[in-house]
Amino acid sequence: MRNLWGTQDVADYLGVPIKTVYDWRAKGYGPMGRRVGKHVRYKPDDVERWFDSLGEGVV
Repeated sequence: MRNLWGTQDVADYLGVPIKTVYDWRAKGYGPMGRRVGKHVRYKPDDVERWFDSLGEGVV
């Protein structure tokens, strides 16, 4: 298993500001994250799968 990603890792991978990832999470959009204590962590495979599910030109 690959290491889990934090919010900054997701933002870096997707090329968006970290605030965008926080906004998506608040709106129930974006890749699924899981709370680990007070932190949100993402499985890289989930982030990539979410990205792949987007249509061309959508975000």
